[in-house]
Amino acid sequence: MTFDPFRELDRLAGTVLDTRSGPRQMPMDLYRDGDHYVLNAELPGIDPGSVDIDVDGQLLSIRAERTVGNPEGAKWIVRERQNRSFLRQLNLGQGVDTEKITAHYENGVLGVIIPVSEKAKPRKIAVSEGSARGIETPVASVEHADADA
Repeated sequence: MTFDPFRELDRLAGTVLDTRSGPRQMPMDLYRDGDHYVLNAELPGIDPGSVDIDVDGQLLSIRAERTVGNPEGAKWIVRERQNRSFLRQLNLGQGVDTEKITAHYENGVLGVIIPVSEKAKPRKIAVSEGSARGIETPVASVEHADADA
C-alpha cells in the first residue's frame, strides 16, 4: 500500500472538522410490503450482540456499537475505522402491532419487520338488504295538491 498524503490530509481534516460527538444515524430504507413494513438499516462491522432494539409506546429505537480492536504493539499505517455508536428512532404511529416486531442481521444489514395491526388492515364491509336494527329510515311526507285548486 502506498502512502497518499492528499488522502491522509482529507481524512485528517474530516476527523478534525467533524463536530458531531454523539451517536451517528444509520442509513435505512423503509417500505410497506402487504401486511407489514420492512426496515433495512446499514450497520457494517457491527457485532449483532451490540444491537439494541426497543419500543416505548410508539417510539422504535435502534442502537448499535461498533468496537474496533487495538492490537497491542501494532504500528498503524492507516486507521480510518473508529469505535462508534449509532442511533435511529422512528415514531411508528397507531397502525402497527408493536408486540410482533421481529429483527434479523445479515451481511451488515439489520432487517426489522413491523406488522400492521389488525385494526389498520383494509377490510370489506358486507351490505345487507333491508333496514338495520335500531336505525330508522326517514320517510318524506309528500302531500298531493288538490286538482281543483
